[in-house]
Amino acid sequence: MNYLEFEKPLADIEGKAAELRAMAQKGEGVDVESEAAQLDQKAGQLLRDLYANLDPWRKTLVARHPQRPHCRDYIETLFTEYTPLAGDRAFGDDHAIMAGLARFNDRPCVVIGHEKGHDTKSRIAHNFGMARPEGYRKAIRLMDMADRFRLPVITLVDTPGAYPGKGAEERGQSEAIARATEKCLQIGVPLVSVIIGEGGSGGAVAFATANRVAMLEHSIYSVISPEGCASILWKDAEKMREAAEALRLTAQDLSQLGVIDRIIPEPVGGAQRDARSAMEAVGRAIEDMLAELSGKDAATLIRTRREKFLNMGDRALH
Repeated sequence: MNYLEFEKPLADIEGKAAELRAMAQKGEGVDVESEAAQLDQKAGQLLRDLYANLDPWRKTLVARHPQRPHCRDYIETLFTEYTPLAGDRAFGDDHAIMAGLARFNDRPCVVIGHEKGHDTKSRIAHNFGMARPEGYRKAIRLMDMADRFRLPVITLVDTPGAYPGKGAEERGQSEAIARATEKCLQIGVPLVSVIIGEGGSGGAVAFATANRVAMLEHSIYSVISPEGCASILWKDAEKMREAAEALRLTAQDLSQLGVIDRIIPEPVGGAQRDARSAMEAVGRAIEDMLAELSGKDAATLIRTRREKFLNMGDRALH
């Protein structure tokens, strides 16, 4: 387990329990199980206390935890017959975006998501989940396909934001994001989105302009990262904690503001502690959201989706 900075007391307790059990396994003749069990109990209570009231910055750290399940994990767990489709038919393929045809609960669908990668090699290959224009154009191509064949679209959002590199800007990054957002508003099929980690900037909105938007309990969704906000407002990235508070980027804040539709509970200690349970909870939420949209015609889906976002400011003010 990779421990976050605020989890260091927990790391100490769990480390001591592990040391005691290691001593027993070496046959040193010491009965340590009762002492180790007490440490386990103490660690469990501390874990519950730590996660009972996380502040926005700590939630940001949890949302970025490298051991949280990523898009590939969700696709492998929740979907069957996944067939990836590559390329935007204009420039190339973007490995930051996983997209393809699949079955969810045996129902054909299109699934699109940001993939960050799990280790150094895969993170570089997937550009840390930061998509380039061809990634968004690939998503547009698949959404068009979904609309043509009347397939629901499921998106899994986990990105610090769209890639800001020179090549991406030369190929029309902002235009591609805007077109993807526009396409979300145009398709006449159910579109549901889940923020599974970070939902950063327009790079997230391009996939989350959906009929239903859900967030995992400790995920974040914001127009800018806390560090970026702090750099702009205070010229000091170290003020990220204050920025995280001001941005109201937690699932709880965004539910209150009417930006998202539901919060998906995570296991105690976050999705990284029990990935299987977290992914199953996401699966149940997707199933429920699709059921809510079942039977609605194309015109109704498009109209209600547009109204949802047009009315968002009014809901936040009241």
